[in-house]
Amino acid sequence: MSANLKYLSLGILVFQTTSLVLTMRYSRTLKEEGPRYLSSTAVVIAELLKIMACILLVYKDNKCSLRALNRVLHDEILNKPMETLKLAIPSGIYTLQNNLLYVALSNLDAATYQVTYQLKILTTALFSVSMLSKKLGVYQWLSLLILMTGVAFVQWPSDSQELDSKELSAGSQFVGLMAVLTACFSSGFAGVYFEKILKETKQSVWIRNIQLVSFSLEPSL
Repeated sequence: MSANLKYLSLGILVFQTTSLVLTMRYSRTLKEEGPRYLSSTAVVIAELLKIMACILLVYKDNKCSLRALNRVLHDEILNKPMETLKLAIPSGIYTLQNNLLYVALSNLDAATYQVTYQLKILTTALFSVSMLSKKLGVYQWLSLLILMTGVAFVQWPSDSQELDSKELSAGSQFVGLMAVLTACFSSGFAGVYFEKILKETKQSVWIRNIQLVSFSLEPSL
């Protein structure tokens, strides 16, 4: 049962990741009359949905009691300002990252974006070694080296890019590449920072996410 759940979770994660990228890319390049939606608006809506989902999960964990929910939010967030303030840094970084991803997908094709964005695995590993003192084995470093090589080959210029020049200019490709690389570094740092905070405290991940979103809404707006 445990093994089946792992593979099911992996399948759902792959589907969610690929469908999200394709949908975002389609929505940013769809040619239609009228102005295109603001990517910053999409980021704000995503943050609102995230905090609503986390509040519902905390509500469920407290036996669907509004009084208990109010007490938990008051005790864990308002009465612990220093613990809440720790999330201000990764919150701002995540906000920047979410906006950069829209910039990247507006200037890169979905396949190039998806492969290049996997460099966040490398940045996360480097920040984990430096911030969490994790040790990586030989095979893990070799895997990261292969990942870097794969990303380099994807970015290598080819004849087929001339056919795509009408759709994407060299300038826009450079902007997209810089955006996705910046997002990779921000994702790695913020993810490891958030993991470090989770390990140092006993607060649930849902409470931590509520604290995270509470700081990201203001810069998103």
